[in-house]
Amino acid sequence: MTRTALIAGAGPAGLTAALELQRRTDVHPILIEADSQVGGISKTINYRGNRMDLGGHRFFSKSDWVMDWWQQILPVAAGTDPQSLTYHGRSHSFVPAAGSSDPERVMLVRSRLSRIYYRRKFFDYPLKLSKQTFSNLGALYTAQVGASYVWSRLAPRRPQLTLEDFLYNRFGDKLYRTFFKDYTEKVWGVPCEEISAEWGAQRIKGLSISRAVIHALRRPFMSRNTSQKGTETSLIERFLYPKYGPGQMWEEVAAEVQRRGGELRLRHKVVEIQRDGARILSATVQDLDDGSTRQVPCDFLVSTMPINELARQLRPEDAEVQRIAGALPYRDFITAGLLVRRMRPTRTAGALSANGMPADNWIYIQEPDVKLGRLQIFNNWSPALVADPDTIWLGLEYFCNEGDGLWAMPNAAFIEFAAAELEKIGLIDRRDVLDGTVVRVPKAYPAYFGEYRNIGRVRAWLDGISNLFAVGRNGMHCYNNQDHSMLAAKVAVDCIEQGSSDKSALWAVNAEEEYHEVKGRG
Repeated sequence: MTRTALIAGAGPAGLTAALELQRRTDVHPILIEADSQVGGISKTINYRGNRMDLGGHRFFSKSDWVMDWWQQILPVAAGTDPQSLTYHGRSHSFVPAAGSSDPERVMLVRSRLSRIYYRRKFFDYPLKLSKQTFSNLGALYTAQVGASYVWSRLAPRRPQLTLEDFLYNRFGDKLYRTFFKDYTEKVWGVPCEEISAEWGAQRIKGLSISRAVIHALRRPFMSRNTSQKGTETSLIERFLYPKYGPGQMWEEVAAEVQRRGGELRLRHKVVEIQRDGARILSATVQDLDDGSTRQVPCDFLVSTMPINELARQLRPEDAEVQRIAGALPYRDFITAGLLVRRMRPTRTAGALSANGMPADNWIYIQEPDVKLGRLQIFNNWSPALVADPDTIWLGLEYFCNEGDGLWAMPNAAFIEFAAAELEKIGLIDRRDVLDGTVVRVPKAYPAYFGEYRNIGRVRAWLDGISNLFAVGRNGMHCYNNQDHSMLAAKVAVDCIEQGSSDKSALWAVNAEEEYHEVKGRG
């Protein structure tokens, strides 16, 4: 008798789980996705031929398994110079697609540049001890930064409990307050002293002034390969990228799952879960277009839905588990897509195209007089994301809470607001805006404050349900990159294949040093 896995969510975690189940087991996957397209936050939005990548997704991983998996789905474009992926004594090579392969279904090797925009000037990110940095900050301010950093090394904060402690210890008080405090609080909407240091460990572990200096000294001697496994994620200088954005990868995976006989139900949602003690029996699935429901029996449930929603449907006997899960915090996200004729050249922007476009993939907007958090330049991710190469396709990213003033602003007003902010900080003229659109993403970022401190109790209870596997960013309430979500899905399939209900390896993804953004080196 065929066994069935119901998979709630067709983002990177859900789709990876589905395809791995088909490759390695006899379990039949049924994917349930509330959206009208697959990919989750890694989907590609197509607006009048201009494509948007929500948040920016570099296809880079320290995991050989992930790098190989991606290239099995979308090979590197023909004509790309073969590059060896060699790191830490291990080697991995890729061969570009043969000339007869479909040139539209490929990965590109892209250069990475991201900078900070502060005081109407561009700063390298991570900060480099360069002539431009010294010029931008001034000699006195630079000396104060250096003295502050030395003091933080001599007298670090112990214990390191909050994100403020983490950033102070890594960068010193002066640099923390200049480049990290305001931006981080813009992202999360709460003070850094209320955010767990665990967020820093997951997102910028290993990045510090000393590491940036070492990287600058080593850079002339580094081989030009795409794996860069020993390099902090924030220092990576090349990455793979699907020609038509991240959603292309997940659309290809979804098509493969269906070719193998798997089921995908878009515009459907799991609304109720039936269980018998520590085992899930079935789930009620609703068609979001006509409102009809049906009960779907399952042998396994792989959930990428937010933990608060999962707990609500499971109705835990422990009321404290329900309370903690229901109070877990999230941060929501809005991207305004702006199509412009040109950008304003600035003295510190470096090399520009003829229409004033800088070379950055994205720019962190540190300016305190605007709400804008980050600026994507989609042309520099892939030229294929832009319908007219003579225009510039921008993504203006805002962090908010669902229902607040930003979230509730009508689309036309939001486009005008976003354009005015970009003009205010000197990057465009509003008269050069040709078109725009707005995309809202609820629960984009699971947050590390408030009841997050008690999440261990929720995880322990979920682990007690033998045939439930919570994976993905929201499914685990972990601020994972897409490769971490894929690795969690792989571990879940390992458990199903081996008949194991031990979930410890699943929660270790992006917690063990192998999965962090950098190896722990003191």
